[in-house]
Amino acid sequence: MTGQFLPVHPAVLAGGLSEARTEQDRAALLEAGRLLFAKPCEFFYASQKIDQLPPAEGPEIAFCGRSNVGKSSLVNALTGHNALARVSHTPGRTKQLNFFNLGDRLTLVDMPGYGYAQASKAVKEDWQGLMFDFLRGRPTLRRVLLLLDARIETKPADRMAMELLTDAAVPFQIVVTKADDAKPWWLKQRIAEAEELARSHTAGHPMVLVTSSHTGGGIPELRAEMASLARPA
Repeated sequence: MTGQFLPVHPAVLAGGLSEARTEQDRAALLEAGRLLFAKPCEFFYASQKIDQLPPAEGPEIAFCGRSNVGKSSLVNALTGHNALARVSHTPGRTKQLNFFNLGDRLTLVDMPGYGYAQASKAVKEDWQGLMFDFLRGRPTLRRVLLLLDARIETKPADRMAMELLTDAAVPFQIVVTKADDAKPWWLKQRIAEAEELARSHTAGHPMVLVTSSHTGGGIPELRAEMASLARPA
């Protein structure tokens, strides 16, 4: 199927994998995701203040999660670049919004990690203020991918982020990361909990995606879901 055109109904493409009713629909969506992420992806802007954002011109998807959740590794795995997003060994280091242009069809926004235990109260408050202003005032932001670490329980900061997104009326979708590093019984519980969290928030997307940047598990599905939000080819 790779490289072969697969027709897909526009409603299915717009709805993503949750609207796929047949194996052909699913295959077409996966191919759309592959083709999108075969495009070049380049960093083009960084902002530390809300009044320094680039113009809001096309669809955007933001990556949000606790420090050390594997956000940069996931961005690199999606785009096929080993160092597109910097993987820091110091949690909480990133303090700015980083923007990446994916083939002129989609902008990826790497948001600063939250919940770093050693961060000062002022830094945490600055993060919440900047993030809320960005989320609430960005008309081109189609969805936030909220990352949860498969290995550990949901933290209060994760729940606060969901409340923040809901209050800002920004749709979010939970993506479980580092699935390869969790015991199967624990991973099953984590997925069930994530699905319940998504259902309990009006802004939550019902489909939880499970990924591993190390093995590539779930990456094609996440690409397909993101392709449904991109500017048409």
